[in-house]
Amino acid sequence: MELPGLAFAIWIFICFYASVDGYPSGKIREACTSMIPCHGSSPQLSPEHTITVNGTEFKPGDNIEVHLSGPDFEGFFIQARDAEHLDSPAVGSFMLVDRRLSQLLTCGRTKNSAVSHTSKAKKKYIKVYWIAPGDAPKHVQFLATVVKKYKIFWVKIPGPIVSQPNALSPTPPLHATSEAVSTSHPVSYLSKPFNASGCGSMKFCIRNPSNCDPESASCFFLSFQQEKSSVFIEMSGPSEGYLAFALSRDQWMGGDDAYLCVNEDHRVHVSPAYLKGRSRPVLDSENAIEDVSWRLVDGVLQCSFRRSIHLPAYKGRFNLDASYYIFLADGEASEGGLIHKHRRQPLITNGIYNVTGLPHDIGGSRSPRLIKAHGALMFVAWITTVSIGVLVARFFKPVWSHSFLFGKEMWFQVHRMLMLTTVMLTSISFVLPFIYRGGWSQQAGFHPYLGCTVMALTIFQALMAGFRPSRHAPRRQLFNWFHWSTGTTARILAVVTMFLGMDLPALDLPDPWDTYTMIGFVAWHVSIDVLLEIHSYCLVRKVEVIEDDRVQILQSLTSAEAEGRLFKQIVLAIYICGNVVFLIAFLAAISQI
Repeated sequence: MELPGLAFAIWIFICFYASVDGYPSGKIREACTSMIPCHGSSPQLSPEHTITVNGTEFKPGDNIEVHLSGPDFEGFFIQARDAEHLDSPAVGSFMLVDRRLSQLLTCGRTKNSAVSHTSKAKKKYIKVYWIAPGDAPKHVQFLATVVKKYKIFWVKIPGPIVSQPNALSPTPPLHATSEAVSTSHPVSYLSKPFNASGCGSMKFCIRNPSNCDPESASCFFLSFQQEKSSVFIEMSGPSEGYLAFALSRDQWMGGDDAYLCVNEDHRVHVSPAYLKGRSRPVLDSENAIEDVSWRLVDGVLQCSFRRSIHLPAYKGRFNLDASYYIFLADGEASEGGLIHKHRRQPLITNGIYNVTGLPHDIGGSRSPRLIKAHGALMFVAWITTVSIGVLVARFFKPVWSHSFLFGKEMWFQVHRMLMLTTVMLTSISFVLPFIYRGGWSQQAGFHPYLGCTVMALTIFQALMAGFRPSRHAPRRQLFNWFHWSTGTTARILAVVTMFLGMDLPALDLPDPWDTYTMIGFVAWHVSIDVLLEIHSYCLVRKVEVIEDDRVQILQSLTSAEAEGRLFKQIVLAIYICGNVVFLIAFLAAISQI
């Protein structure tokens, strides 16, 4: 994440007009003006690394051997500049010695005018050659920025000055990063947790779960309170890694104004950031915020700071007197304060809000409405309509064979109605994620692939049913086999797909509750199916043909089924009630996320 610059004044300007992403590959051509990585912290004051050269004089076209050495470091950025004007562009070009460790970059109009790392692998020594240009200034100084790890770096470590023959002595150069002014504001420690007093009346609050107490260990809390021309912001939640919120003009990550509180070695760093797409946030200078405080107790991270409503000098900072969607996220952070992708969907407000306008006390959702609708419709289709429809077709033909509805046997009409409902619900639900994502999701694992398979089988089953042969047609047996196998395969894959979908970040039902409930539904369906199978077997056993002296004692299958009609109807009623209970449980869980 290297960005170039000279000192405090240059940092203030450049960090917001030439910010770059963190690239372990070292391909940071944008970082050619300031040499200060915008990592959300200040540079170290005493350099541990040194730059050496093999000569003190040069003529245009000469090659100067340049060495950078010191304790293990991950990244570096080397340039040569006019020693009397260190804020001027890089001069000359470099030639590599080891392409595994270093690579050439083009800064401005000068090709190969900088050198950087190729990976974050640790290194102790770098050697390159600098080629003096024909229009070189009289005095050239080598500068290097070195990154030991994410939050530990040195900026513009000054190297030797090389001069053209007979040149006068240069004006005093920059000697070390210790002369750079620290950009961190004083940070204090919070003595007590936040509270929700004033939410909705004096300050704008977001709480998850709704109306939770910020002092509890399970409450995510974000508040904004206007104080003249600034806004005081409080953020807390159960996280030992980081908490972050962002102001967004839409409900998608990207182009957003973000603020992070990151736990690094039991100290919390608060940094503004800019979100570019779905990549890691680009941290900016801390000068956009002030009055920073933090607290980390029992796994609950809390931080507060103040920010001006308008920050015209800072690119990427939104005005706080406009309306935005508000994101609230949490996740893990590794050594050095490097944050990782949040494991679950961020909390997103259901509408746009002006945090300096009328105070609100609201919640939010960790699942977009379209994804909620997708999950709800799939649960209705594959927990309720399909299961009941299959049971009716399998066990209620004899029971309802003499009852008719709209000119057809009742069992068939009920079965057809439920299955057509399943096709309709599945088709509607199927398109919702594509509308939300705007295309195919690469982050959902096997779920979308299995979902497409289930959708294809569902359509195929409906089309096949439309061409069902008559009862005594020769192909009826073949149809029955295909009809059963396609339907059974679709049901099994649908259950597997729902298992996978429940834990995706966009839905993320409570774990392990969702898994146990789904297992309970499967067990419930199998037990009812087995019960009815046993019952049918017992009825068939009553059909006995005993021939004795040409006297046939026969109890027909029809009369045997009639005996079991009441039992089957009771079981069906109980089964429907059980399915409705499971469905309500899932829909209630979806509504709460």
